[in-house]
Amino acid sequence: MKIVKLNATTSTNSYLRSYTKELSPEADVLVWAIEQRSGRGQRGAYWEAQPGKNLTLSVFKRVEALPIDKSFYITMATSLAVFEALEALGLQQLSVKWPNDILAGRKKICGVLIESIIRNGLTGVIIGVGLNVNQVHFSKAPNATSIALETGRYFDLEEVLNLLIQKFYKYVERIVSGAFESLKAEYESKLFRKDKASTFESPSGERFTGIIKQVSETGKLILQLEDELHKEFDLKELKLLY
Repeated sequence: MKIVKLNATTSTNSYLRSYTKELSPEADVLVWAIEQRSGRGQRGAYWEAQPGKNLTLSVFKRVEALPIDKSFYITMATSLAVFEALEALGLQQLSVKWPNDILAGRKKICGVLIESIIRNGLTGVIIGVGLNVNQVHFSKAPNATSIALETGRYFDLEEVLNLLIQKFYKYVERIVSGAFESLKAEYESKLFRKDKASTFESPSGERFTGIIKQVSETGKLILQLEDELHKEFDLKELKLLY
């Protein structure tokens, strides 16, 4: 993996998309920014990160051998890699808030944003990761936490980065080996509020109750509704209230 370290950029995902478009690299590329000025999350959300205290990075990986209908396995693998790295650092009460936020207790510690590169089929992905490491004050994200807040310890960012890379390739290997069923089962076992009655909100503001049962292979959330019916939802169709 080639690592590009930047003092500052607007968004590591945007930087890496331009970088890969110009150079078309064959090897994996990781871009790590000490300061990310316009970090993005799911649904276009702003990502708050104090310069030099967190990991804001993006990885480009070619995935030409992976069918496009299995691309959500990259999300699963990334979420599980972050989850396992945080466990190794001593964090507890971790869960994955569908599709790919990592929670410590009920607070968000890591967000992932994955963008596909499609050129005559799926050719690569850009995986953006924002991991709160040593930041202890969040003015714009009151439901956020960090490794330092959860453990009472500060960590060297490069050590955390190396651990993340190690775990990432562990789970990439499971995709390469075709271990899709076990990967999906492990991901589902870590879902926040799985098998618990939860409140969801539709784009129109309507609230309803459902129970998270599993995810489809394409990444849709499968809920059991009040009439026992199981229904699939994508990210734009509902929001979990917690």
